[in-house]
Amino acid sequence: MQKLRLISLALLSLSVCAVSHAEEKRYVSDELTTWVRSGPGDNYRLVGTVNAGEEVVLLQSNGKYGQVRDGNGRIAWIQLDSLKNKPSLRTRVPDLENQVKTLTDRLNNIDNTWNQRTAEMQKKVAESDSVINGLKQENQQLKNQLVVAQKKVNAANIQLDDKQRNIIMQWFMYGGGVAGVGLLLGLLLPYMLPSRKRSDRWMN
Repeated sequence: MQKLRLISLALLSLSVCAVSHAEEKRYVSDELTTWVRSGPGDNYRLVGTVNAGEEVVLLQSNGKYGQVRDGNGRIAWIQLDSLKNKPSLRTRVPDLENQVKTLTDRLNNIDNTWNQRTAEMQKKVAESDSVINGLKQENQQLKNQLVVAQKKVNAANIQLDDKQRNIIMQWFMYGGGVAGVGLLLGLLLPYMLPSRKRSDRWMN
């Protein structure tokens, strides 16, 4: 019997020696309440509960139980299966909701910004279309003016050709008239001179 007690004490001392002394933050699982004990085993008495999601500090552990300190400074032992490395959903939900709200606000801002930019682009496109239509109308007007100017030039060229022909005909007529008058004078002049002079010319 005494040997059995010695063996039990040795095993208990080994389990205590194997306990880790590094303090780490842990979070109680999402169950409503979790019981804590006065020692690292199921045979130790229950000393209270901790709330779900409550943050505790892990002081040491023996593989199944861990010694924790809660927010009130109370130190007790709890099963390691009841501790999590991340905050529980109960504490994370408000943070997640805040993140969702922030992202939603950003998306709304992005939508507003995109709508504003789209409206500005549409306005610029409309202004560009107006400018293009104005240039097209001006180009058509210039084409029409060019056609009218070409018609006027053609009409002026026709009138110029007619005038040139009339001038040439008038010069021909003037030249022909002058030549005819000279020929007529040349024929009539001998008959118009006095007869004495004609006889003197024969005598000489």
